[in-house]
Order: sequence, then structure tokens, then C-alpha cells
Amino acid sequence: MTLEPPLPVTAHLLNVSRTLNAALKAASPSFCVGLVGLALAGCTAQSDSGTGGSSTVTTPSRPQIAAGLDSGVSYSVQPLAGGLEFPWGLALLPDGSMLVTEREGRLRLVKEGAGALDPVAGAPAAYVDGQGGYLDVEVDPDFANNRYIYLAFSQGSRAENRTVVVRAKLSADAMSLTEVSEIFRAQPSKQGGAHFGARLLFLPDSTLLISLGDGFRWMNEAQKPDNHFGKIVRINSDGSIPADNPGFDGTSAAGVFSIGHRNVQGLARDPQTGTLYAVEHGPKGGDELNRIEAGRNYGWPVISYGINYDGSILTSETAREGMEQPLTYWVPSIATSSLLFYSGEAFPAWKGDLFVGALAGMKVERVDIENGTVMGREALFEELEQRIRSVDQAPDGSLILLTDALDGQVLRIAPAR
Repeated sequence: MTLEPPLPVTAHLLNVSRTLNAALKAASPSFCVGLVGLALAGCTAQSDSGTGGSSTVTTPSRPQIAAGLDSGVSYSVQPLAGGLEFPWGLALLPDGSMLVTEREGRLRLVKEGAGALDPVAGAPAAYVDGQGGYLDVEVDPDFANNRYIYLAFSQGSRAENRTVVVRAKLSADAMSLTEVSEIFRAQPSKQGGAHFGARLLFLPDSTLLISLGDGFRWMNEAQKPDNHFGKIVRINSDGSIPADNPGFDGTSAAGVFSIGHRNVQGLARDPQTGTLYAVEHGPKGGDELNRIEAGRNYGWPVISYGINYDGSILTSETAREGMEQPLTYWVPSIATSSLLFYSGEAFPAWKGDLFVGALAGMKVERVDIENGTVMGREALFEELEQRIRSVDQAPDGSLILLTDALDGQVLRIAPAR
């Protein structure tokens, strides 16, 4: 293991000024005076990301870290199921039941009033280690006719593994899978049990988005379109590649839609405008909410609002030409785990807002977004004292939460009576 070199003075100043700037904005946005600019006036620093060479530190028009909001909405919490081993992904079925993945490598059917039933038979084996195992699950847009579901999971061994997605047919009683076929395999393989992604989201044209992590040790590969590390991928439901995907000058790996991500674990779409959003884990600080567009570069690890876990500077840059800025970011990190665009009627005050699950933060954050601009954020459900892995919307407009625990739960959030 190679030790990090001592931090240069400018890097120390950048780290201190980021932290103070964020704290001041949270306490009093009008008092924030741009400490990054003051601390670094006249200074330059070398990029230590390993991907960009030397450059002058830039202070962009920083995305707003808004003060806490309070919508005053009252709600009730109803347990639907327990005893789930680190539940990860959830897909709602037309009859109101739910498919829930357990990271330990199981797919479970959950029915209101009956809880979690026995594991679904016929599900493929996963590589379970660290952050790896069964990840997201999604149903086909034409599920009522074809009964196809899609599973994302880690496959392989500690020495050689990758994220894969399979398509399978769910039986009429939803208790077994047949016709299991692999439709996507991330390339190349990697080692270790970290940063697999992997959220799934179908678009109106029935193409499927897959988020993929950078593998942790392969962060610099996120800037190269010829591999799947740190990417969002778009494929057809049979695994073929849409003809209108961005080309990245003919250098991209199969299906690459956007590059420069660290570990996206939340994808959502505004059904009215078609805007795509994603949340991704930052390092120590710097979790991001981004607007996703085809062919764009989201900067990791060349630009970041976070630092290394050991406190050393990851990169001296928070902006660079040709790289997208987040709509908002979190310092310190809350460990963003999922994303929902709320379009229901049960909570009118929340309609049109984004809901972000938080693992380390042990909450859900409502992001008030108006015409593409973040107006503020509200911490919700902190009284549960649970790591929130997933946030979904039921047909009646209630919220469905998965708690990330050895004895994980499925919870319904409904209006208070």
C-alpha cells in the first residue's frame, strides 16, 4: 500500500474552506462569503486525481446547499414486513404485492397482511461480499402481458467479479423464475466487494438504464468511455444497444450513456418533463444529485466536493470545462442510497419533489426542486433511526421504505389519520 504524500498548503486551505463554507451556508446562506475564494486567492495547486495533470484551482458557481425546510406534513408509519436480510431493491407488482431483493442473494415476495414469503425459486446465484449481492429489481413495462422481471446483482468471486443484469419470467403465483437469461455484463471484471451500482430504471421507450459503480480502486477508469466503471448504461430490454445512444467518438463500451460517476445508487425521472436525475455516493463528503443527460461527463474523480476517507485531498478541483456540476451536494456525506421523483396525490405538499434515501444519514431527504433548481431540503423520518436503502411510491401515493439492516423492514409512509 502506498501512503499519501503530505498535503500542500493550498490543499489544506481548500479542505478547510469547503467545510466552513458548507457550515456557513447551512447556518445562514446570506452570511456565506465564499471562503474558498478568500483562502485560495492568488494560489494554484496541482491536480492529484491522476487524470488531469496540473491546473489552476477554480471556484465555480457552487450548487446551493440549502438550509433545512419543514413542510409540516403529518404521516403515519406502518410496518409491512420484517425479517429481511439487508433488503436492497423493490418492485411493485400490479396486484399490489412487491418483489424485494435481499443483498444476501435472495428475492422475496412481500404481501400486505402476510409479510415476506419464502424466497422465489429459480433465482440465479450471486457473489455476496461487502457491498455485493442482490441489488435492484425492476418489472418490465409490459409485465401484465410478458411477466418479465429484471435483476441486477454481483457475479463471480472476490478475485474476479462484475455487475450483471438478467431477465426472467415470473410465475403466475410470483414464487418462481424461469427463462433466466443474462442481458448485460459489466466489462472488464474487477476484484473486491465494493462499488457495484446498481439501480435500474425503465424509460418510456422501454429502454433500461443501469447504474454502475467505479469498483472503488478503478476510479480513474470512470473518465474512459471504453469500460463500464463509473457509468450509466442504456440498453434495450433484450440486451441489445439502442441505435440512438451517444457514441463517444466510437470509443465507448456497450451501452454507455454517461461517464464520470463514482457509485450511482439512485435513478429517477420526472414524468412530466422527462428530466432524468441520479444520486451518487461521494467519498468523504461530496454526495451528489445530478441531472442526467446522454453523452455528458459528471467529473469523477477529476472534480469532487469530497476528500479521501483518510482526510487527504482527492482532487483540488470542484469544476472543469466539459464536466457537469451537481444540482446540489452533501458535505458531510449522508450516503445517498436511492432516489424517487414523487408524483402521487397522497402528499400534495410533496408532489414534484425528489426523495433521497440516506444510509449514514439515517433519514430520507426531500429535495424541493422547482424548474430544475434546488430550492431547499427537508430531513424526514429521522425518528425511525434506520438506515434507508430504498424509497418507492405505491399506486395510492404512499411511500414504501426499505431499511438497511440484518433484520430489515418494509415500511409504508401514509398520511396521518
